[in-house]
Amino acid sequence: MKFVKNFFVTTFILAFCIAVYIIASGYIMYKEAIEITPLDEKVTIIRQKEYYTNRNEIPQMYINALISVEDHRFYEHGGIDVVSICRALVNDLKAMDFVEGGSTITQQLAKNMYFTQEKKLSRKIAELFMAFKIEENYDKDEILELYINTSYYGDGYYTLKEAAYGYFNKIPSAMTDYECILLAGIPNAPSIYAPTKNPDLARQRQLQVISKMIKYGYLTKEEALKIIDF
Repeated sequence: MKFVKNFFVTTFILAFCIAVYIIASGYIMYKEAIEITPLDEKVTIIRQKEYYTNRNEIPQMYINALISVEDHRFYEHGGIDVVSICRALVNDLKAMDFVEGGSTITQQLAKNMYFTQEKKLSRKIAELFMAFKIEENYDKDEILELYINTSYYGDGYYTLKEAAYGYFNKIPSAMTDYECILLAGIPNAPSIYAPTKNPDLARQRQLQVISKMIKYGYLTKEEALKIIDF
């Protein structure tokens, strides 16, 4: 009995030390990133992009599609979505791999602005600290606008305006509902869902986005059918 108790105590202490180390490593990564390029400076650089897309240029249908598929509680959380993180953790443990991230739009923005796509726990922790920093300094519409201008849409397009011109030869505000929903699904995996690369997979992804929009009340089934049959 004493052996079992000692085993659990030792295991707990070890797990606690590992957790502290990972959190500390993530915090150091965050601090180094923010010291090299302060947040306001990074945002200024992004806003100076040639094809930067302002919020008033973005169709509401695109916004609705993006929030539905990427972070449906975006306007409710303060940078992280605990429910999504817990769900992702359970699925990752089941698969014994990083199969689901649970990242919010703010976390994804933090990654786009400062970090790599490398799947390391310390990087995820750094991303969390940066997400809180972003939420402290910018409102939700600003965060959404910055995210849209730091996401990759495939074919060398890094802003919504570039993607709209490149794929549809039109400005973002002129996109149809069909095009908005198609485009909203691409950043999840640009090399797979870019319509010029895999039109069938892009269509399947579009249907996934539409399903999410119905689920979260942005579209009715009737409205969705009209868009799909366009």
